[in-house]
Amino acid sequence: MNQHVPALQRSLSDVVAEYDQKRAGIGDAVKSFEQACADLKSAAAVAGVYGGPVLDGRVSVYQRSIEEALLKSAWRYVYQMLNIATIGSAKDRSLFEQSMASPAPFTKDNVLATFGRYLIDPRGNILRGLAEVFCGLDQAYRSHEKMKIGVAGLPKRIVLTRVADYGSYGRERLVDMLNALAAYRGEPLIEHADMKPVDDLHSHFTPKAGQAIVRGLTIKIFMNRNAHVMFDKAALRDINKALAEYYGDVLPDCPEERPAKQASTAVSKDLAFYPTPAATVAWTLSQIEHRFGKDFLRGKTVLEPSCGDGRFLDALRAAGASVVGFEVDENRARISRGKGHGVVRANFLESEPKAYYDVVLMNPPFAGKHYAKHVRHAYAFLKPGGRLYAILPATARDHGLLEDVGLRATYRDNTWTDLPVGSFSESGTNINTVLFTVIKEG
Repeated sequence: MNQHVPALQRSLSDVVAEYDQKRAGIGDAVKSFEQACADLKSAAAVAGVYGGPVLDGRVSVYQRSIEEALLKSAWRYVYQMLNIATIGSAKDRSLFEQSMASPAPFTKDNVLATFGRYLIDPRGNILRGLAEVFCGLDQAYRSHEKMKIGVAGLPKRIVLTRVADYGSYGRERLVDMLNALAAYRGEPLIEHADMKPVDDLHSHFTPKAGQAIVRGLTIKIFMNRNAHVMFDKAALRDINKALAEYYGDVLPDCPEERPAKQASTAVSKDLAFYPTPAATVAWTLSQIEHRFGKDFLRGKTVLEPSCGDGRFLDALRAAGASVVGFEVDENRARISRGKGHGVVRANFLESEPKAYYDVVLMNPPFAGKHYAKHVRHAYAFLKPGGRLYAILPATARDHGLLEDVGLRATYRDNTWTDLPVGSFSESGTNINTVLFTVIKEG
């Protein structure tokens, strides 16, 4: 399988050096051009007497425009040489094109910050791109439980809207899906000619129903221009294998086939610690602020169970909240305390609940359904009208969290918001997650 390994044809240092050299020489190049224009005009005149136009059309040049063109050229060169159009996800490609409206300075540090992960793990980026596309098509693709080779359960078809409209969102999603599969299989990306069977069914005035085959996938288009995309066995196998590889062998949101019996509040030795990446912390707080206002957390009393090394506590304090954390691990509790946070070193599940807090923000252990115990216990710490936010595995939707924690009657205004795919990749797991929100009755 062609894994689209990216490589610069020249060293990054050489590319940056060429850019710097050419940028430094733009001023002289503009002066040389202006002098050449003046020389041409002089060559066509006797004693400076005007005899007619010499230069055809507009000949003015601006140093700033040349600098902008050179900057975009440098970024696009690296983009092309690293084959990001193939190994990057649809989201990556879109973000890159948006960044070209106002590119960052072309420095080695900026290039590595932008493209470093493609050099380090090109296949991982192909898999992440496929996961992003398919997780946006059906919730089943977000579940680790489904991604076991040979296990039935993946959707055999998906529904897309307005696929027969050229340039529509539905068509873009179809192309993104086809490209994700092509990248995984080591095939060329989709071109205009590949979409001709779909376009032949397109009409602005007379909708057509029919069936199209694109790269082996059957696309059934209806009179309303929506489509069912049906996967054959080979496509289902590739989707399953790709997502299983992306999610990894350890599936922390899958219930054990034969769970060991243990005390209800016991802390299992294998409850792996996955620290919340800074970008995910920022995303979570932005969701809260978007819904309730930028200063919503200011002055609030906030509890974080299982606070780890204090990443959420840091952000909450910066937002003006008064924070308290629980952490069972001695070393992580010490790190959080070293930052000036009030941290209770104890097993949160064995703590005595007091309805004192305005907000609970938590990223509990995911193993099996262990998180449900933490959510139920944390809920008891909220004041009436308080809000609980919990980052949970995507499968929590299907695990019957409300019934499991025994609080169905008292939950209201609860919501589920998908976190971006790969939100915890930095911490060593590709588990898909959701932000669960609930307001306590009061």
